Amino acid sequence: MNTALAFQLANALVLPQWLLMIFAPRWQPTRWLMRHQPIPALLALFYLYFLFFGTNTNNLALDSFNTLAGVKALFTSDAAVLAGWIHYLAFDLVAGTYILRSGRRRRIPHGLLVPCLLLCFLLGPTGFLIYWIIRKFYKRSYSRSDHSDED
Repeated sequence: MNTALAFQLANALVLPQWLLMIFAPRWQPTRWLMRHQPIPALLALFYLYFLFFGTNTNNLALDSFNTLAGVKALFTSDAAVLAGWIHYLAFDLVAGTYILRSGRRRRIPHGLLVPCLLLCFLLGPTGFLIYWIIRKFYKRSYSRSDHSDED
């Protein structure tokens, strides 16, 4: 698959779930996507494909992760950069799903979760950090059985 096309497809694949989590978090299809996480799983398949079939796997030595120069050398092809981008997309979506599910269990108003979700979509860890700060102000006042359909 062409890396430019795969890049567009991966970006388009995550957008609907992000929009649903922001604008329709309680809708049954949104809850299904969050519970079963098919989009991150599909992204994981794309990731594996581009990591192992689109790049020079000789560059994947474990000692490459020990230095910044080694990590930089891993990203010498478009396919490797695409694999890295897909990695970000998948994990940011998983983190966003965690933020929404955890926030709902803690009964944090959705209006406070939206900025966290937007920041997680755009700046990954920043959204998680803001959520982490917000949740410190809310106690876990729930029982797991109340939200078993979300786990």
